[in-house]
Amino acid sequence: MSSIKRHADAGVPAPESDVEAFLERVRQAPAPAGKDGRGRLVLAMDATLSREHSWDHALSIQADMFREAGKLNGLDVQLVFFRGNGECRASKWSPDTQSLSRLMSGIRCMGGRTQILRVLKHLKSEAAAGKVNACVYIGDAMEEPVDHLAAVAGEIGLMGVPVFMFQEGGDPQAEAGFREIARLTRGAYFRFGQDSAQVLRELLTAVAVYAAGGYKALSNHSAERGGAAALLLKQMK
Repeated sequence: MSSIKRHADAGVPAPESDVEAFLERVRQAPAPAGKDGRGRLVLAMDATLSREHSWDHALSIQADMFREAGKLNGLDVQLVFFRGNGECRASKWSPDTQSLSRLMSGIRCMGGRTQILRVLKHLKSEAAAGKVNACVYIGDAMEEPVDHLAAVAGEIGLMGVPVFMFQEGGDPQAEAGFREIARLTRGAYFRFGQDSAQVLRELLTAVAVYAAGGYKALSNHSAERGGAAALLLKQMK
């Protein structure tokens, strides 16, 4: 069982009409074979103090993803975050992205070291209990031995759960570790900065599409939208 504490309830924010036409098609796509036929997406976040300067900005982008995910039939989301002195929490699985948004908006950054290993072990535990279709991780640092992370990431990859690693900033150690986790799980890696909010928004939406409708839905989304969605699909091949 996972050692991550369960947080009360979770939440979600607002949409953008640039993907409306595609989302209408995704609603009709067959859901992946998950628990009760629903797709499941884990959103994990580093909430340590180094991210404080961009936290509100990142929350608004992640809120957009939640908003779009909320439009997809058959998608449950779980929020996981760590911060402070060993605090690592997970929300309940929820189709209610608005409640997840509210939960996210109440989280504030606190000093502490990264706990990516705990996140990966929790993801493995959740995937063993019931199908998890994808995981998104957003952070700016990696302060743990990459070999330890890679061992668990490899096991997650064998369980068929792609992990999409999104890096804020340019820490080379974090980049190397994030890329390895993405490779071992057949996910994807992207680095973003203050000037790439729209790209991150598109990528997160594409991941939500994948979790709700599978690889075929993402392929359709990529063919129609191109751009960031096409980059995501290319890394997953």
